[in-house]
Amino acid sequence: MNIVEVGVFVLYLAGLLGVGIWFFIKGKDDGEKGYFLGGRQMGPWVTALSAGASDMSAWVLMGLPTSVYALGLGQMWIAVGLALGYTISWIYQAPRLRTFSIVANDSITIPEYLTHRFLSKSRALQIVCAVVFLVAYTIYSASSIKACGTLFNTVTGLETEIAMYLAASIIIAITFLGGFSAVCWTDFLQALLIFGAMLIAPLFAYAFVDASKAATIPAEFWNPMSSWKDIVSGLGWGLGYFGMPHIIVRFMSLDKQSNMKKSATIAVAWTTSVVVFAGVIGVVGRMFLGFDETINGNSLVFITMVRTIFPALLSGLLLSAVLAASLSTADSQLLAAASSFASDVYKPILRNNKVTDKEMLWAGRIVVMVVSVVSVFIAASPNSGSIMSLVANAWGVFGAAFGPAIMLSLFWKRFNYTGALVGIIVGAVVDIAWFTYLPHLGIYEIIPGFFTGLVAAVLATLCTPAPSQEVEELFDKAVNYQD
Repeated sequence: MNIVEVGVFVLYLAGLLGVGIWFFIKGKDDGEKGYFLGGRQMGPWVTALSAGASDMSAWVLMGLPTSVYALGLGQMWIAVGLALGYTISWIYQAPRLRTFSIVANDSITIPEYLTHRFLSKSRALQIVCAVVFLVAYTIYSASSIKACGTLFNTVTGLETEIAMYLAASIIIAITFLGGFSAVCWTDFLQALLIFGAMLIAPLFAYAFVDASKAATIPAEFWNPMSSWKDIVSGLGWGLGYFGMPHIIVRFMSLDKQSNMKKSATIAVAWTTSVVVFAGVIGVVGRMFLGFDETINGNSLVFITMVRTIFPALLSGLLLSAVLAASLSTADSQLLAAASSFASDVYKPILRNNKVTDKEMLWAGRIVVMVVSVVSVFIAASPNSGSIMSLVANAWGVFGAAFGPAIMLSLFWKRFNYTGALVGIIVGAVVDIAWFTYLPHLGIYEIIPGFFTGLVAAVLATLCTPAPSQEVEELFDKAVNYQD
């Protein structure tokens, strides 16, 4: 255990908790909308970098670099797919989702938006969405907690399971106390740290590369076109952005529509840079460290590289970026799960809308704790899989379930409630069935899940009555909305 590295960690975590406490005191009277959506008062920089940081969990510093490190440049298609998907999402989805959510009864969650978008009194869609949310977010949060546990274990020597409990406690505290505002501001600060770490580490590592060690890398490592399945599956990752609730909810929080272009530019530039440098870390790591199964099996490329090159003070700061990536995503996911359950199940179904703001806040906070505890158990399981595989599973479920329904709701006037409900169910079921029973085919499950869900949503819409005149008028109002 290096005392200096541990000291940097402690100071960093204390700072994050301080932000959570500050927003808890500042926003204790803000109510439901303030806790779950920051009162729609987030500026372009905070919105953009929070969206990016909530997306780029520890998989971007541990999972993706290790995939490239072990398997070669074919894994870089994941970075290409993510960059393309994120760009399209910000350009086409973000502006409309913000205005549509405002017009649709000022909705603060994705299930609530979809229900109000079709002026439906049915609760079926909200219940289905909440179930998908809780399942997928529990798996997703497990990946972040597992990454934190691995990091704490490597740096401090703590038992991995104890380290996971410690990480979960910190994540709970930030989310529990400060809500959306605390999550966004900590994400903003952590996004800056992540970017700096990903830029500095590979540049310095490359300067120390042993040419003889690099020469032993097999030729197939350098071929990005070695497998059509890698290309298709990598590009398929971009589909996830259209249905990732904890990311696209940031679009809804932006203070003014006029800031959308600025936010999009910042977000796309940041995310594209990060995913490219994630791949660079994997390549440079293979050249610098050679192949080591321990590094591969525990996703330790970035961590080993940093601890080998830099003195303790700087390595502690750079390794805090891994912690930042894990925490920034986990707190966003927990908040999205909490807001969905509280707003879409507890309030309308369990309490028949007879609930105070204070009660809503505590319902959300209890969900945060429950999901966190289950996530720890998943992360601690020896059969849970790698950090990257956990992320891939959750990412696929979200993209396949919600991507088609949300995009159709924003751009197709004829789209109806039945189509949205069927599309979400079919997309989720096909995705889960594919990664459960057909992983040997080598095609990422989001692709069959997304397109099957899309076809199902369109067919269900065309086979059922068109939306009412009121719903069509809401669509037109949202398209023409100005603030």
